[in-house]
Amino acid sequence: MKKKQLLFVLVVGLVVLGGCATTQSGKESKELTETRVKESVDNRAFRISVDRVVPMSGRSRNVTSNYSLTVRNDSVFSYLPYFGQAYSLPYGGGVGMTFDAPLTEYNQRYDKKNNAEITFRTRSADDTHTFRIQIYPNASATIQVTSINRQGITYYGTVDLKEGE
Repeated sequence: MKKKQLLFVLVVGLVVLGGCATTQSGKESKELTETRVKESVDNRAFRISVDRVVPMSGRSRNVTSNYSLTVRNDSVFSYLPYFGQAYSLPYGGGVGMTFDAPLTEYNQRYDKKNNAEITFRTRSADDTHTFRIQIYPNASATIQVTSINRQGITYYGTVDLKEGE
């Protein structure tokens, strides 16, 4: 009986220790993600891959293409879809939300929950846009865009944390 009890205690101990190791590595992974997100935001070097779009008037749409918004130093690289009403556009429709431009009025702060709140303005070839971005420690993000010549639109996605980006 003692051998069976000892074996049972060893097996239960290994299962418990294995569970602790998994929890610890999950905690370490979460902390690593939070650190990498904060570094990306603080360095003004992040890319948000967009997977959902919510126009001001209309329904939410999932998108499957490689839509993204990249902030690098003092520039923004926007490759985003646009669904909504335009008030005034140049002949041919303009560039929409696909453009590269310098940033102005860039502000960044963290709230009590360590969520990054970023705002900036930029000018594309046919419009002026105000971006309000919230980046959460788990790498999810929300982008709200208000333009002069178009209805507002909101994008949801995640911060890319691949090495070398």
